[in-house]
Amino acid sequence: VYNHILLPTTFSTSEEEYKHLKEHVQIWDVSVQREIEISGKDSYQLVQLMTCRDLSKSKIGSCYYAPLVDIHGGIINDPLIYKLNENQWRICIADSDVLLFAKGIAEVKRLNVKILEANIDTLAVQGPKSFKLMEKVFGKKILDLKFFKFDYFEFNNYKYLISRSGFSKQGGFEIHTDNSKTALELYDYFFKIGSEFNLKPGTPNHPERIEGGLLSYGNDMSLADNPFECGFDKYVNLDTNITFLGKESLVKIKKKGINKKLMGVKIDINYLEIVNTLPLNSSEGKLIGELRSGAYSPKFDKVVGIAMINKNFCEEGKKFNIKFKDKTIEGSVCNLPIE
Repeated sequence: VYNHILLPTTFSTSEEEYKHLKEHVQIWDVSVQREIEISGKDSYQLVQLMTCRDLSKSKIGSCYYAPLVDIHGGIINDPLIYKLNENQWRICIADSDVLLFAKGIAEVKRLNVKILEANIDTLAVQGPKSFKLMEKVFGKKILDLKFFKFDYFEFNNYKYLISRSGFSKQGGFEIHTDNSKTALELYDYFFKIGSEFNLKPGTPNHPERIEGGLLSYGNDMSLADNPFECGFDKYVNLDTNITFLGKESLVKIKKKGINKKLMGVKIDINYLEIVNTLPLNSSEGKLIGELRSGAYSPKFDKVVGIAMINKNFCEEGKKFNIKFKDKTIEGSVCNLPIE
């Protein structure tokens, strides 16, 4: 369950889908990626209040990866923000409630805005063959779309907002649909012509996204973490004149420095089950961090993961131990993305 909606988690096995995603093309039903639409003359002011990234020079047709923070600098969400026009924005959210967060701020600040959850369902087309498939459906123009840009493309006399984005490192697009009948026709058409590209249904793949350093809100990070601890330094703009919630807190955090940070890890085992988090210990038995996500990687033939590590242990190659099913397993710290 993601944003109160069921998300398919697999259509075969994680390893089979991992290999297929890296070689071919998949379509993901990621309708769980809800879109909060903010419009009105104060819409920019509200959107900027929510994020530590400077959006004052944002452009129509661009997507912005932008951490949302609370008054203490804790991460509320890590969405893509789309600027549709000067007074209309879409916030494509991860798994947390942004609608009520936005409404609360707008009410207190008495902002002239309209806030709603847009009736949008997203199809992600991901994988190295996604470009040829999308060209066949929407024409050559779609190949001109740059990373984190969006435009409108037509299918069956209906225009779709399509962005060059997606929760994988294999390249691809996200199609934002707002008409169920037309969207189903498009979905069926993809599979009608997709056999030459070995098209299959899929879903975000954990080992692939962990290798690529794509963070999952609610797993790798939460409200208890700040952007500096999550490696979002370049998205925290403290030296500009923008106003956002948590700015004073983040200034203090930056000045003081952080004592933990998200890092990649490699663990010498081919299976690991994570329900909540798993503690990581030094060879002397000292707690040095916690594993937050992990999955078997066919590329490395071992488990790869994302862990919050004590700052003085955030060094590539550092060894640690982890206990799983009464066994002590060795692992090592590495950077993100995992190479």
